Amino acid sequence: MIGQLDADVVVGYFTGKSILITGSTGFLVLVEKILRVQPDVKKLYLLIRAADDQSAKQRVETEVTGREIFQVLKQKHGNRFEDFIQEKVCPLAGDIMYENLGLPNAKLTVLLKEIDIIVNGAATTNFFERYDVAFDANVMGAKHICQFAKRCNKLKMLLHVSTAYVAGEQEGILPEKPFQVGETLREGTHLDIGSELNLIKDTRRQVKANRFSETAEKRTMKELGLKRAREFGWPNTYVFTKAMGEMLLGHLRGDIPVVIIRPSIITSILNEPLPGWMEGIRTIDSFIIGYAKQALSIFLVDLDLIMDVVPGDMVVNAMMVAMAAHSEEQAQHIYHVTSSLRNPAPYAVLAESGHRYFLHNPPRSRKNGEPMPLSRMRFFRTLPGFRMYMAVKFRLPLELLRLLNIALCGAFSRRYNELSRKYRYVMHIADLYAPYALFKGCFDDTNTERLRVVMANKQQDKSRGYDFGFDTKTIDWDDYFYRVHIPGVVNYLCD
Repeated sequence: MIGQLDADVVVGYFTGKSILITGSTGFLVLVEKILRVQPDVKKLYLLIRAADDQSAKQRVETEVTGREIFQVLKQKHGNRFEDFIQEKVCPLAGDIMYENLGLPNAKLTVLLKEIDIIVNGAATTNFFERYDVAFDANVMGAKHICQFAKRCNKLKMLLHVSTAYVAGEQEGILPEKPFQVGETLREGTHLDIGSELNLIKDTRRQVKANRFSETAEKRTMKELGLKRAREFGWPNTYVFTKAMGEMLLGHLRGDIPVVIIRPSIITSILNEPLPGWMEGIRTIDSFIIGYAKQALSIFLVDLDLIMDVVPGDMVVNAMMVAMAAHSEEQAQHIYHVTSSLRNPAPYAVLAESGHRYFLHNPPRSRKNGEPMPLSRMRFFRTLPGFRMYMAVKFRLPLELLRLLNIALCGAFSRRYNELSRKYRYVMHIADLYAPYALFKGCFDDTNTERLRVVMANKQQDKSRGYDFGFDTKTIDWDDYFYRVHIPGVVNYLCD
């Protein structure tokens, strides 16, 4: 099918299809786009973590179709919007961490006969998640989805959403290649996924036997994940478990058609349906929010390095085109949906456009509504430099406060403990985010470029409210940050 794609072919592909989407509350742009451009889709089954189907339905109403991103679709259908959603969207109470996705047998039987396409977007994206939680979602989840897919009678495509940062902290050009089972990023090591699962089970048993508090248990499991990730060369639990999920999917898929989409940092919608809209805080947004509130004076980032970001609507466009292109192909394809090779944007662009935006739109004080004075943020290019500054500026005064507290018999204990916790938290966050703020790799997108070429120079019928462009080279990053993304962060993420 690849070689003859245009917008109408892609839209037509979804006609009459039954699609299972996991992680739909994190991929609202995909759900909205399918419903908007192809109202003749047969059914979208949304797997929702909920106690029962009624609870799942309520979650969909509040966290999916009730969100602002659906306003264009609501306007299109008017008073029939609720009827349209009820006809096309079917919430399912389940979870990918369980075999058969936690679905009852009767429902499972129906789905195995109905499903044409599976989109697995469910994941835990917390960098410092509990190892057991991340493993269940990102590793066992991929396994369970694959097992379910192989039982579907008429499956045409399984699309799995991963992340480009499964590459870890590697430098240079990073290819769109699959992970082999057991492969690691640290020379001389071998990864046994079964052993990792046993380690988790053993640690759980030890925690239970030792009667750890809930807080101690959580800390133990989080530290275990980080330790195992770094043992094998990954910077955090999130990307480590996502890499293992890819390994299992590639190993177990058999001959089912699989596409793995690896986006970089997904940012706000560029074009449609709602420019500036976004789902959750991304890595770079903490910088924008901190500047907007004038609560952040320092940041760990080398402004000369490239930040690899992609607007959310472009990611979804690439996903839909890839599904249409590789339907029923008994192969696995991997796509980097990234920008660092095709249209690199240094962090300096974000810093300058952010400073200019807040000069023109100054943040206002919550007390009196007056514009707050702006101060330039200080950036540190290296983690040692950042640590040195923090030691002199904060750690040394903390040590003096500790000594004073001892001399005064604990008079400042509460204040010292509070400031000490904040200091440790900032340093911990710096360690976690350093691999991204100081990332020196560049994602090859040769496969993605082939998809772009197939769709290039085709007439996109935007009068119908859609297009399928995902060429990051068309983006003016300064204009995007100033006019779209930063206003979006202020509007949707700042309290």
